[in-house]
Amino acid sequence: MTARRRHWLMKSEPEAFSIDDLERVGTEPWTGVRNYQARNFMRNGMKPGDGVLFYHSNCTPPGIVGIATVACEAYPDPTQFERKSHYFDPKATREEPRWFNVDVRFERKLSRLVPLDEIRRHADELGEDFALTRRGSRLSVLPVSAAQWKFLLSLE
Repeated sequence: MTARRRHWLMKSEPEAFSIDDLERVGTEPWTGVRNYQARNFMRNGMKPGDGVLFYHSNCTPPGIVGIATVACEAYPDPTQFERKSHYFDPKATREEPRWFNVDVRFERKLSRLVPLDEIRRHADELGEDFALTRRGSRLSVLPVSAAQWKFLLSLE
């Protein structure tokens, strides 16, 4: 019996790392996540082959710009150990890492940006459990149900 493929939404500021950057490099470690719930989604929930909606955040307009795939199991985020890194964590050790990441592989750009305003207009169809449209939710890694995935891609 094969495991069910899961789906995720992962946010990135395009000035830091955009869908164009992912297309250029092909596969990239998703480092620098420093929220425990988002870390837990990557460490405990993500599996190779899972689908990723690539979302540009902190820009105008924010929205879904592409599709990627989780390329590997989670592993300790190396930036937590690098003293000169913005993501250095002095409490993390190689024996007991605190932060994990996965590698993400480019699949394709969407034919058009699906902006957050449009996604919000469909909040009822996406359901109350869709974290992107829930008030106060600011996670950079979010679970997406199969039905939500299908609906969001239909907006393309």
